[in-house]
Amino acid sequence: MTTGIIVAMDKELSLLKPLIENRQTESAGGYEFITGTVGGKPVCVMKCGIGKVNAALGAATMINAYHPGLIVNTGVAGGAGGAASILDVVAADRIAYHDVWCGPGTEEGDAAGCPRYFTPPREVLELECLNAEGVKKGLVCSGDRFICSAEEVKRIKSIYPDAMAVDMESAAIAHACHLAGVPFLCLRVISDTPGAADNIAQYENFWDDAPRHTFETLTALLRQLPQSL
Repeated sequence: MTTGIIVAMDKELSLLKPLIENRQTESAGGYEFITGTVGGKPVCVMKCGIGKVNAALGAATMINAYHPGLIVNTGVAGGAGGAASILDVVAADRIAYHDVWCGPGTEEGDAAGCPRYFTPPREVLELECLNAEGVKKGLVCSGDRFICSAEEVKRIKSIYPDAMAVDMESAAIAHACHLAGVPFLCLRVISDTPGAADNIAQYENFWDDAPRHTFETLTALLRQLPQSL
């Protein structure tokens, strides 16, 4: 089956493109998709754009146009303290919103009609490549803000004390996949430490070398995926 791969930014897409063999570019639903193979596995790849709305619309379009057996959201994320450091790859074992509240009688972070945590397939998390050195498993939290201060991280950890990383897309993609019944995985590399004195410099200087860490893991993942996905 085809594996869908979604990134948010041109920077991420430009680093991913060289890994795709037999590349072809197609259009569907107003988005550009790149099809081909990575690690011998058929893939369709797209840039959805930054933020939750872009992410959800992109994921829904990919699902409807290509019917992937698994969608992988990859790219970069900010660290939230704890076990994951800059250059570590985080394979989310749970994904949640940090900026959702549906009113009295609901818990902060819960999206109406959805589980508190979106979870990837166990058989994917148990793959050898996701249990290698430099790969961490934990909770990734998403919201429509670039997190760059210690105060923002503190707020997120008041909701999710075990948050490992923060991004702006993965929960929305996981949400769209949950509604469509499509398995999902978030695989991101830590680019910066929100609240550090040089947080913005960390993020800007990160792009020269580090993203290949996550794409190397992605290639191994695609080689090891079971045929059912």
